Amino acid sequence: MTETRDEFGGPGWDIRSGSSPAPLTSLLTRAAGRWYVGGVFSLLWLVTVVPDVITSSPTPLAATVGIALCLVFAAAFLASVPFAWTLPRSRRLLPALALLALSFTLSPWIGWGVRGLWTYVGVVIGMAVVSLHTTWVALLALGALAVLAGVLTEGWDENVFWIPAIIVSISAMMAAFARNIAAMNELRATRDRMAVLAVERERTRVARDIHDILGHSLTVITVKAELAGRLVDADPTRARAEIADVEQLARGALADVRSTVGGYRGVTIAGELAAARAALEAAGVSPDLPGTTDAVPPERRELAGWVVREGVTNVVRHAQASVCRVRVGTDEITIDDDGVGIVRGDGVGGAVDGTVFGGSGSGSGSGSGHGLAGLRERVEAAGGRLSVGRSDLGGLRLRVRL
Repeated sequence: MTETRDEFGGPGWDIRSGSSPAPLTSLLTRAAGRWYVGGVFSLLWLVTVVPDVITSSPTPLAATVGIALCLVFAAAFLASVPFAWTLPRSRRLLPALALLALSFTLSPWIGWGVRGLWTYVGVVIGMAVVSLHTTWVALLALGALAVLAGVLTEGWDENVFWIPAIIVSISAMMAAFARNIAAMNELRATRDRMAVLAVERERTRVARDIHDILGHSLTVITVKAELAGRLVDADPTRARAEIADVEQLARGALADVRSTVGGYRGVTIAGELAAARAALEAAGVSPDLPGTTDAVPPERRELAGWVVREGVTNVVRHAQASVCRVRVGTDEITIDDDGVGIVRGDGVGGAVDGTVFGGSGSGSGSGSGHGLAGLRERVEAAGGRLSVGRSDLGGLRLRVRL
C-alpha cells in the first residue's frame, strides 16, 4: 500500500481496485494510519455498549471477558478496512463477514442488541469498494437481517426500522465516499503513467529527429571530406571549397541538433493548419480549412501560422462553436466561427464591425504575448492589422491583414 496524499488533498487512504501483495504489512502504512484516526472516532458508538455488557454480566470475570470482546471487535473493525483494500475484489467482503460473525460473540451479554454493531459491518462493506450491485445487495441484506432481529426481540412495529435505516444510510454514505477516493487514486495513477509515457515519447521524438538530422548531414559530410582528401593534391582550390561546404554542413547540423534538443519548432502555416484540424476535431468543432497555402507569400507564412494557431485556439477555448472556417489569401487571413461571439467581462477587449482588437487577452499563450493580445502585437510589429467583428456564421470573425 502506497502513500496517496498529494496537492489534491484528501485523507490519503490508498483505496484501489487492484490488490497489494503484502496484506499484513499494509496494516502498518501511513495510509492505513490515517484510516485508523478516522475509525477511532466512529468507535464512540461502541463505547455505549460497554455499560450494557457490565450490567448484564453475572460476575466480574464475565464483565472482563465482555469488555475484552468489545476491544477485539474494535480492533477487528479498524484492521478490516485497510486489509480489505489489499484483497482481490472477489474476496473483499470476507473481512465484513468475519466482523459480522465476531459481533455475535457479544450475544450472551446484549442478545440481539448486537444488531446495533452492524453499522460497523456496513461501513466495512462500503469501504471495500466492490461493484455497485454487490455493495447494495450486501447492505440491503444486512439491513433486512437487522429488521428480522428487531422483529424477534421487539415485535413488529415502526421502531424496528430505525437501526436498519441507520445501518444502510451510513454505510451507503461511506461507500460513496470510498468510491470517490478510489476514483481520485486511479486518476493520480493514470496521471503518473501519462507523465512517464510523455517523457518516453519526447525521448523517442528527440532520438528520431537527431537521427534524421545527423543521418543525412553526416553522410554528406563524410562524402565531401573523402572527396576533399582526394583533391587536396590534384585540385587544392576545389578541395578548399569542399572543406568549406563541410564546415557549413557541420554548423547547420549543430544548429539543428540544438533546436531539436531545445524543443524549438518553426511555425509554418501548413503545419498550423494540420494542427488546427486535429485540435478542432478533438474539441468537437467541424473544421473548414483550405487545402493549400500557396497563396501566402513565403515571407509571411510564419506570421500566418501564428494567426491560425492563436485564432483556432481562441475558438476551441472560448467560442463554444460547432463550425470553424479558415480562409487564407495573399495578404489576408480570416477565421470565422458560429459560436457565442465576443464575450465581455473575460478580460479580452474587442468590438464588432471590423474595429481593431485591443485589450489584454487571456487566451492561449504565445511566444511574445498572451492570446489575441499577443497576436495583435505580433501582427502590428510585422506591419499588419488585426480586427474582430461579427461573422456571417453568427459568431466571431478574426481578420488579419498581413
